[in-house]
Order: sequence, then structure tokens, then C-alpha cells
Amino acid sequence: MIKYLGTKKTDQGGTVYVFLINGLQKEIREGSLKQYPGCYEALPPSAKAKISANRAWFQKL
Repeated sequence: MIKYLGTKKTDQGGTVYVFLINGLQKEIREGSLKQYPGCYEALPPSAKAKISANRAWFQKL
């Protein structure tokens, strides 16, 4: 079971996504979402749009 709980800012200014995975709270960075199957799909559309915008910006560099 995977449930999206929200986002959290790190001390360095980054964003981590907070999930409840099989009863355990996990904080997952954007780049690590691929390592946790089902987490990206559990994100709300607004979070997916933000990730998409971040990836588009990064590709321009």
C-alpha cells in the first residue's frame, strides 16, 4: 500500500516527497522515485506537473 502524504523542504532547500509505504513513512527525493515502484503514480497531478517542469528545465542546461 502506498499513500502520498505531502512534501517537505530540506535544510538545503530541496524538496522530498513523503509517502506511507506498507505502514512506514518514507521521504523520497525526486531523483529516487524510480527506485520505489508505484510512488510516482500515487502523486497528485500538481506534483507530477512540478516534476515535469523541473525535468524540462534541467534538460535545457
